[in-house]
Amino acid sequence: MTTRFDFSGRTAVVTGGARGIGRAIADHLNAAGAEVHVWDIEDADRRDIRMHQCDVTSPASVAAALGDTLSEAGKIDILINNAGSGRGSRSVLDSDPGDWRNLIEINLLSVFDVTRQVLPYMMAASYGRVVNMASLAGMEGTPNLSAYSAAKAGVIALTKSLGKELALTDIRVNCIAPGPIDTELLQQLSPEDLERMLAKSPMKRPGSVDELARIVLFLAAEDNTLNTGAVFDASGGRAVY
Repeated sequence: MTTRFDFSGRTAVVTGGARGIGRAIADHLNAAGAEVHVWDIEDADRRDIRMHQCDVTSPASVAAALGDTLSEAGKIDILINNAGSGRGSRSVLDSDPGDWRNLIEINLLSVFDVTRQVLPYMMAASYGRVVNMASLAGMEGTPNLSAYSAAKAGVIALTKSLGKELALTDIRVNCIAPGPIDTELLQQLSPEDLERMLAKSPMKRPGSVDELARIVLFLAAEDNTLNTGAVFDASGGRAVY
C-alpha cells in the first residue's frame, strides 16, 4: 500500500530542483498538493511548478528568489535544501584551494544562508519543516572527495545544532544522508567504479530518486512532530552509525 501525504495549503521551496533528486522531490511534493517553488541556477520548463532562477551561493540572489516566492505565495512552510555539487574528485594534495573553498560554499554555506533567510518567516508563522540533503560521504569520509565530505559533515552538524535551537517551536529540522542514488551523475561512472561502489551496500543496488523523495515527504509532513536534528540514513544498509 502506497503511503499518501496531503500537503494541500502548504508552500514548499526546493533548491536545486530543476533536475535529478531535486526534481523528483519537487514532483512528489507537487503531486501531494503543495505549491512548489524551485530555486535553481538552471531553468526548466515547468507548468505545474514555479521556477525561480537562483544562485544559492549568492545571498543577493537568494534574497531575490525569497522575495519573489513570498510575493506569490505569502509564506514558506517547507524548505528542502537540496542544491549542491560533488564534481571535482581529487586527493587533498592535488586539490586547488580555490576549488576546495568553492565546494564548501556550494554544499554547506549555501544551506546556512538559504535557511537563515527563510527561517524568520517560518518563525513568524510558528511553523516550518526544513530538510537538508547531506550524504553518506559526510558520515564516513570519501577518498578524493574531501571538500564534499567535509561540507556534508558540516550540513549534518548544522542540522543537529539548528534542530536543538528550534526544538521548543513547531519548526523541525532534519537531514538525509544518501548513499549512491541512480541519477545522471551515477550513470557517468565507469562500470568498474560503479560495481566497486555498490559492492559496499548490503542491498547491492543504488537507491532511486523516488525512494529518496518519499523520505523527504515524511520529514516535511506536519505529522513529523518528534524528529528534529536527526540524520536519516538512505544508504541501503551501508551506514554503520
